[in-house]
Amino acid sequence: RKKTALALIQALFCNELLDDACGECPSCRKVAGGNHADIHFIEPLPDKRDISIDQLRSMQRELSLRPYEAPRKTCIIEPAERMSVNAANSLLKTLEEPPGDALIILLTENSGMLLPTIRSRCQLIRFSHLSPEHVRTLLERAGINAGTASLLAPMSGGSMQQALGLDNESLATRREVVLSILAQLDIGRIATVFDSSEELSGNRDETIEILDMMISFFRDAVHLASGSNDILNRNVRPAIESISTRRSFPRNLELLNDIYETRRAVQRNA
Repeated sequence: RKKTALALIQALFCNELLDDACGECPSCRKVAGGNHADIHFIEPLPDKRDISIDQLRSMQRELSLRPYEAPRKTCIIEPAERMSVNAANSLLKTLEEPPGDALIILLTENSGMLLPTIRSRCQLIRFSHLSPEHVRTLLERAGINAGTASLLAPMSGGSMQQALGLDNESLATRREVVLSILAQLDIGRIATVFDSSEELSGNRDETIEILDMMISFFRDAVHLASGSNDILNRNVRPAIESISTRRSFPRNLELLNDIYETRRAVQRNA
Protein backbone atom coordinates (compact mmCIF):
# COMPACT_ATOMS: atom_id res chain seq x y z
CA ARG A 1 0.00 0.00 0.00
CA LYS A 2 2.66 2.50 0.99
CA LYS A 3 4.85 1.59 -1.98
CA THR A 4 1.87 2.15 -4.28
CA ALA A 5 1.10 5.49 -2.62
CA LEU A 6 4.68 6.65 -3.06
CA ALA A 7 4.75 5.42 -6.67
CA LEU A 8 1.64 7.53 -7.37
CA ILE A 9 3.20 10.60 -5.77
CA GLN A 10 6.44 10.00 -7.65
CA ALA A 11 4.52 9.95 -10.93
CA LEU A 12 2.70 13.18 -10.01
CA PHE A 13 5.92 14.93 -9.00
CA CYS A 14 8.22 13.64 -11.77
CA ASN A 15 10.10 16.40 -13.62
CA GLU A 16 10.61 14.38 -16.80
CA LEU A 17 7.46 12.37 -17.58
CA LEU A 18 3.84 13.46 -17.64
CA ASP A 19 2.08 10.22 -16.74
CA ASP A 20 4.69 8.14 -14.95
CA ALA A 21 7.85 8.40 -12.86
CA CYS A 22 11.26 8.29 -14.50
CA GLY A 23 12.90 7.29 -11.22
CA GLU A 24 15.99 9.34 -12.02
CA CYS A 25 15.11 13.04 -11.81
CA PRO A 26 15.76 14.99 -8.57
CA SER A 27 12.06 14.87 -7.64
CA CYS A 28 11.80 11.10 -8.12
CA ARG A 29 14.96 10.54 -6.09
CA LYS A 30 13.67 12.70 -3.25
CA VAL A 31 10.37 10.80 -3.12
CA ALA A 32 12.22 7.48 -3.14
CA GLY A 33 14.53 8.72 -0.39
CA GLY A 34 11.65 9.92 1.79
CA ASN A 35 12.91 13.50 1.94
CA HIS A 36 10.70 15.42 -0.48
CA ALA A 37 9.59 18.68 1.11
CA ASP A 38 6.05 18.44 -0.28
CA ILE A 39 5.24 15.02 1.19
CA HIS A 40 4.02 14.91 4.77
CA PHE A 41 3.83 11.65 6.72
CA ILE A 42 1.38 11.39 9.61
CA GLU A 43 1.67 8.49 12.05
CA PRO A 44 1.28 8.03 15.82
CA LEU A 45 4.01 9.76 17.82
CA PRO A 46 6.57 7.39 19.40
CA ASP A 47 4.97 7.53 22.84
CA LYS A 48 1.36 7.46 21.61
CA ARG A 49 -0.89 4.80 20.12
CA ASP A 50 -3.24 7.13 18.23
CA ILE A 51 -2.87 9.96 15.74
CA SER A 52 -3.98 13.10 17.55
CA ILE A 53 -6.13 16.01 16.48
CA ASP A 54 -3.12 18.35 16.94
CA GLN A 55 -1.15 16.33 14.38
CA LEU A 56 -3.94 16.65 11.82
CA ARG A 57 -4.41 20.35 12.48
CA SER A 58 -0.69 20.87 11.89
CA MET A 59 -0.98 18.87 8.66
CA GLN A 60 -3.92 20.98 7.53
CA ARG A 61 -1.89 24.15 8.07
CA GLU A 62 0.97 22.70 6.02
CA LEU A 63 -1.35 21.70 3.18
CA SER A 64 -2.75 25.23 3.01
CA LEU A 65 0.70 26.60 2.11
CA ARG A 66 2.10 26.73 -1.42
CA PRO A 67 4.17 23.68 -2.48
CA TYR A 68 7.93 24.16 -2.32
CA GLU A 69 8.73 22.50 -5.64
CA ALA A 70 6.04 20.00 -6.60
CA PRO A 71 2.76 20.73 -8.42
CA ARG A 72 0.85 20.06 -5.20
CA LYS A 73 1.34 19.03 -1.59
CA THR A 74 0.64 15.48 -0.49
CA CYS A 75 0.08 13.73 2.80
CA ILE A 76 0.14 10.05 3.76
CA ILE A 77 -1.71 9.08 6.96
CA GLU A 78 -0.78 5.61 8.23
CA PRO A 79 -2.29 3.69 9.90
CA ALA A 80 -5.43 5.72 9.23
CA GLU A 81 -7.56 3.60 11.59
CA ARG A 82 -5.44 4.92 14.47
CA MET A 83 -6.82 8.43 14.16
CA SER A 84 -8.70 9.36 17.31
CA VAL A 85 -12.38 10.12 16.79
CA ASN A 86 -11.77 13.85 17.28
CA ALA A 87 -8.86 13.75 14.86
CA ALA A 88 -10.90 11.90 12.24
CA ASN A 89 -13.80 14.33 12.58
CA SER A 90 -11.42 17.28 12.18
CA LEU A 91 -10.32 15.83 8.83
CA LEU A 92 -13.78 15.69 7.23
CA LYS A 93 -13.83 19.22 5.82
CA THR A 94 -10.28 18.87 4.47
CA LEU A 95 -11.18 15.62 2.71
CA GLU A 96 -14.19 17.31 1.10
CA GLU A 97 -12.20 20.34 -0.05
CA PRO A 98 -8.43 19.69 -0.01
CA PRO A 99 -6.56 23.02 0.07
CA GLY A 100 -4.58 23.89 -3.03
CA ASP A 101 -5.46 20.67 -4.83
CA ALA A 102 -3.57 18.71 -2.16
CA LEU A 103 -3.57 14.91 -2.29
CA ILE A 104 -4.39 13.11 0.98
CA ILE A 105 -3.82 9.35 1.12
CA LEU A 106 -5.12 7.25 3.99
CA LEU A 107 -3.50 3.83 4.38
CA THR A 108 -5.16 1.16 6.47
CA GLU A 109 -5.20 -2.61 6.78
CA ASN A 110 -8.79 -2.47 7.95
CA SER A 111 -11.08 0.06 6.28
CA GLY A 112 -13.94 -1.14 8.49
CA MET A 113 -12.23 0.58 11.42
CA LEU A 114 -12.51 4.00 9.74
CA LEU A 115 -15.50 6.17 10.56
CA PRO A 116 -18.22 5.86 7.89
CA THR A 117 -18.00 9.63 7.38
CA ILE A 118 -14.31 9.25 6.52
CA ARG A 119 -14.86 6.33 4.14
CA SER A 120 -17.64 8.13 2.30
CA ARG A 121 -15.30 11.02 1.48
CA CYS A 122 -12.51 8.86 0.07
CA GLN A 123 -11.96 6.91 -3.12
CA LEU A 124 -11.48 3.35 -1.90
CA ILE A 125 -8.73 1.27 -3.49
CA ARG A 126 -8.62 -2.29 -2.21
CA PHE A 127 -5.50 -4.41 -2.03
CA SER A 128 -6.02 -8.15 -1.98
CA HIS A 129 -4.68 -10.01 1.04
CA LEU A 130 -1.79 -12.34 0.47
CA SER A 131 -2.86 -15.95 0.82
CA PRO A 132 -1.69 -17.74 3.98
CA GLU A 133 0.43 -19.96 1.76
CA HIS A 134 2.12 -16.92 0.20
CA VAL A 135 2.75 -15.34 3.61
CA ARG A 136 4.16 -18.62 4.92
CA THR A 137 6.51 -18.88 1.93
CA LEU A 138 7.69 -15.29 2.38
CA LEU A 139 8.25 -15.85 6.11
CA GLU A 140 10.33 -18.93 5.41
CA ARG A 141 12.37 -16.98 2.85
CA ALA A 142 12.94 -14.38 5.58
CA GLY A 143 14.57 -17.09 7.70
CA ILE A 144 11.64 -18.08 9.94
CA ASN A 145 11.37 -21.83 10.51
CA ALA A 146 8.53 -23.72 8.84
CA GLY A 147 6.61 -24.48 12.05
CA THR A 148 6.54 -20.87 13.21
CA ALA A 149 5.70 -19.65 9.70
CA SER A 150 2.71 -22.02 9.57
CA LEU A 151 1.42 -20.58 12.85
CA LEU A 152 1.94 -16.92 11.96
CA ALA A 153 0.67 -16.97 8.39
CA PRO A 154 -3.06 -17.56 9.09
CA MET A 155 -3.01 -14.88 11.81
CA SER A 156 -1.35 -12.27 9.61
CA GLY A 157 -4.53 -11.09 7.94
CA GLY A 158 -2.71 -11.54 4.65
CA SER A 159 -0.07 -8.97 5.66
CA MET A 160 3.66 -9.63 5.94
CA GLN A 161 4.06 -6.60 8.18
CA GLN A 162 1.49 -7.94 10.60
CA ALA A 163 2.96 -11.44 10.49
CA LEU A 164 6.41 -10.17 11.43
CA GLY A 165 4.95 -8.20 14.34
CA LEU A 166 3.14 -11.14 15.95
CA ASP A 167 4.39 -12.70 19.19
CA ASN A 168 4.55 -16.33 18.14
CA GLU A 169 5.44 -17.61 21.63
CA SER A 170 1.98 -16.94 23.03
CA LEU A 171 0.08 -16.97 19.75
CA ALA A 172 -0.74 -20.69 19.69
CA THR A 173 -2.24 -20.63 23.18
CA ARG A 174 -4.21 -17.46 22.52
CA ARG A 175 -5.54 -18.85 19.27
CA GLU A 176 -7.06 -21.88 20.97
CA VAL A 177 -8.58 -19.79 23.76
CA VAL A 178 -10.02 -17.24 21.35
CA LEU A 179 -11.58 -19.96 19.18
CA SER A 180 -13.16 -21.46 22.29
CA ILE A 181 -14.61 -18.07 23.27
CA LEU A 182 -15.96 -17.41 19.78
CA ALA A 183 -17.77 -20.73 19.85
CA GLN A 184 -19.69 -19.61 22.93
CA LEU A 185 -20.31 -15.89 22.36
CA ASP A 186 -23.83 -14.58 22.89
CA ILE A 187 -25.13 -12.99 19.73
CA GLY A 188 -25.78 -9.25 19.82
CA ARG A 189 -24.17 -8.74 23.24
CA ILE A 190 -21.23 -6.43 22.72
CA ALA A 191 -20.39 -6.59 26.43
CA THR A 192 -19.71 -10.30 26.06
CA VAL A 193 -17.16 -9.62 23.33
CA PHE A 194 -15.50 -6.89 25.39
CA ASP A 195 -15.42 -8.96 28.58
CA SER A 196 -13.93 -11.93 26.74
CA SER A 197 -11.16 -9.87 25.15
CA GLU A 198 -10.42 -8.14 28.45
CA GLU A 199 -10.03 -11.48 30.25
CA LEU A 200 -7.30 -12.54 27.82
CA SER A 201 -5.31 -9.33 27.84
CA GLY A 202 -3.28 -7.25 30.24
CA ASN A 203 -3.52 -3.87 28.52
CA ARG A 204 -5.19 -1.97 25.75
CA ASP A 205 -2.80 -3.08 23.00
CA GLU A 206 -3.32 -6.73 23.90
CA THR A 207 -7.09 -6.22 24.00
CA ILE A 208 -6.99 -4.83 20.45
CA GLU A 209 -4.76 -7.71 19.36
CA ILE A 210 -7.27 -10.22 20.74
CA LEU A 211 -10.15 -8.41 19.03
CA ASP A 212 -8.24 -8.44 15.74
CA MET A 213 -7.80 -12.17 16.18
CA MET A 214 -11.55 -12.52 16.81
CA ILE A 215 -12.28 -10.49 13.67
CA SER A 216 -9.99 -12.72 11.61
CA PHE A 217 -11.65 -15.91 12.84
CA PHE A 218 -15.21 -14.65 12.64
CA ARG A 219 -14.70 -13.11 9.21
CA ASP A 220 -13.71 -16.60 8.07
CA ALA A 221 -16.82 -18.00 9.73
CA VAL A 222 -18.98 -15.49 7.84
CA HIS A 223 -17.28 -16.46 4.56
CA LEU A 224 -18.03 -20.13 5.18
CA ALA A 225 -21.62 -19.33 6.14
CA SER A 226 -22.03 -17.48 2.83
CA GLY A 227 -20.75 -20.47 0.88
CA SER A 228 -17.25 -19.12 0.21
CA ASN A 229 -14.14 -21.19 0.88
CA ASP A 230 -11.89 -18.12 0.78
CA ILE A 231 -10.64 -18.13 4.38
CA LEU A 232 -7.32 -17.16 5.95
CA ASN A 233 -7.21 -19.56 8.90
CA ARG A 234 -7.29 -22.79 6.94
CA ASN A 235 -5.25 -24.76 9.45
CA VAL A 236 -8.07 -24.43 12.03
CA ARG A 237 -10.92 -24.83 9.54
CA PRO A 238 -12.86 -27.40 11.64
CA ALA A 239 -13.09 -24.90 14.51
CA ILE A 240 -14.14 -22.13 12.11
CA GLU A 241 -16.79 -24.41 10.59
CA SER A 242 -18.15 -25.14 14.08
CA ILE A 243 -18.49 -21.42 14.79
CA SER A 244 -20.09 -20.83 11.39
CA THR A 245 -22.75 -23.52 11.65
CA ARG A 246 -23.95 -22.56 15.14
CA ARG A 247 -25.86 -19.56 13.76
CA SER A 248 -27.57 -18.37 10.61
CA PHE A 249 -25.65 -16.20 8.16
CA PRO A 250 -27.41 -12.95 9.24
CA ARG A 251 -26.62 -13.66 12.89
CA ASN A 252 -23.01 -14.50 12.07
CA LEU A 253 -22.73 -11.19 10.25
CA GLU A 254 -24.35 -9.37 13.17
CA LEU A 255 -21.82 -10.74 15.62
CA LEU A 256 -18.92 -9.83 13.33
CA ASN A 257 -20.23 -6.26 13.27
CA ASP A 258 -20.44 -6.32 17.08
CA ILE A 259 -16.78 -7.34 17.30
CA TYR A 260 -15.84 -4.51 14.93
CA GLU A 261 -17.81 -2.07 17.08
CA THR A 262 -16.14 -3.36 20.23
CA ARG A 263 -12.73 -2.73 18.70
CA ARG A 264 -13.75 0.79 17.69
CA ALA A 265 -15.02 1.42 21.24
CA VAL A 266 -11.75 0.25 22.77
CA GLN A 267 -9.76 2.49 20.45
CA ARG A 268 -12.01 5.48 21.15
CA ASN A 269 -12.21 5.23 24.91
CA ALA A 270 -8.84 3.98 26.11
